[in-house]
Amino acid sequence: MVPHPVLANRYACPEERPGYVKQLFDHGAEHYDPVVGWGFFGTGNLYRKTAQSRHGLKPGMQLLDVACGTGLMAVAAREVLGGDDTITCVEPSDGMLAVARKKLKARFIQSGAESMPLDDNAFDFLTVGYALRHFADLEATFREFHRVLKPGGRVLILEATRPAGKIGSALFKLYFGIVYPFFARLLTRSHKAEEMMVYFWETMDTCVRPESVVAAFQAAGFTEARRIPLMGIFSEYTAVKA
Repeated sequence: MVPHPVLANRYACPEERPGYVKQLFDHGAEHYDPVVGWGFFGTGNLYRKTAQSRHGLKPGMQLLDVACGTGLMAVAAREVLGGDDTITCVEPSDGMLAVARKKLKARFIQSGAESMPLDDNAFDFLTVGYALRHFADLEATFREFHRVLKPGGRVLILEATRPAGKIGSALFKLYFGIVYPFFARLLTRSHKAEEMMVYFWETMDTCVRPESVVAAFQAAGFTEARRIPLMGIFSEYTAVKA
C-alpha cells in the first residue's frame, strides 16, 4: 500500500520517489528545525516528549526512531529515557543525519525503512515523527517494524492529517499549503525550504486516510492498531507486536 499516489509534478514513477525525497531533504536539512519550530509555534518538543511518555516509553527501553530526520523525536525521547545510549536512529538522508548527529550520541544508521540492517526482536519502542507519508510501501514498512520489535513492543507514529470536512480541509490547505511555505521561504530565504514545505502539503493532501493506515498495521501482524485524533488535524497511530 503506497501512502499517496505519484506526484507527477515531482517525479515520474514510484521508483523515482526515494531519490527525489532524499535530494529534497539533503538540501533542506539545514532549514528544517527553524521552519518546523516556527510552524508548530514552539510546542513541538513538548508534544513529542509527552506523546512518547503517554504511550509507554520508559527509561531503559531500547528505542528505534525511523525516518529520524534531524533527530527531533529522538531528542524528545532522550528526556524521557534519561539519556541517548539506548536510542537507534534510522534515516536515508545524508543532510538530515548530519544535523541529527550534532544533537545526539545515539547510534545512527543510514537506511530506508522498508529494509533495515537491524536484528530481529531488538527494540521495545519504535517511533516515526511526521514521516509516514514518505515511505514507499506502508505494509512492507510495517512488516519491517514488526520484525525488529520485541514481542510486546509498541509503535507510535505522529502525523498531520487533512480533515475530512470541507471547511476543515480548506483551512488545513490554507495553512499548510500556502501560509506555511510562504513563511518558510521568508524565514530562511531558501527556495529548497519552501519546496520542502510545499511537498509536505502535497503529500498530506493526497495521503491515504487513517482507516487505511490502521488496516496496514493489521495486515502486517500488529494488534491493538488504532488512530487517536487530536485537534482535528493531528494523528497518533499506535500498534503492538503481540
